[in-house]
Amino acid sequence: MSATPEDAVRKGVSPPLVLLHGGGPGVDADSNWAGVRPRLSSEFRCLAPDLLGFGTRIAGSAGIKGPRAWATARARQVLDILDRHGLERVHLVGNSAAGGAAALALLSLAPDRIGRAVVMGGAGTGPLPATVPFYDDPTKRSMRATLGRLVADESVHDALLDELAEIRLRQALRPGAEAAFRSMFADVVDGPPPVDPTKITKPVLALHGERDRVSPPEVSQRLVDALPSARLEVVAGAGHWIHVDRPDEFCSLVGEFLSA
Repeated sequence: MSATPEDAVRKGVSPPLVLLHGGGPGVDADSNWAGVRPRLSSEFRCLAPDLLGFGTRIAGSAGIKGPRAWATARARQVLDILDRHGLERVHLVGNSAAGGAAALALLSLAPDRIGRAVVMGGAGTGPLPATVPFYDDPTKRSMRATLGRLVADESVHDALLDELAEIRLRQALRPGAEAAFRSMFADVVDGPPPVDPTKITKPVLALHGERDRVSPPEVSQRLVDALPSARLEVVAGAGHWIHVDRPDEFCSLVGEFLSA
């Protein structure tokens, strides 16, 4: 979560931007945002932490179970980061079932700390997956297939997907990673209450890929319908990874919305 030269220049000009990565096996912040962070950093001071259960934050996440508990724990993790950096108010970009769900939980938990938020791919508000990705067959081939579902057209991103499969396979096989990942999708009836979207009053932009093979755009539409101040942008030709399939459009939409 290192600062760039732009961070110092931009600090204080507009609220910093916290980038919350997605929830696929083996993900971390650096690999998730590599394609778009340089451009976003030219407009905002960007912080991109590894979320609990992933990357450098696998240790210390034992005992959290179920998507609501993970979202709440990650929201509190982000609040701790804001306090350590002396940040009173930030914007958020939350990717999918990890970062998006954490963003919604943070908007509910501490609305005074958030300016605006962008959430992607339904923000974890769709149904739980029928099967846990990758870990039933923890091989490079399985990882590559898992990542392939996140883009609209695998052939366009062959080199990137091969590179990410190597990185994410190593991270997904770290001690504790599988247990943490499986617990994120555990169907539990207790734990924290679900976030009530009708109580989230901050402006929210929901982005969804037209060709998303993980979660259909209707999931984001239902979320937007429930939020008091939100709109949906369906990005033509993009899959679940909008920031990979359409990086220029993604950065423009994010920048325009957060700067409004």
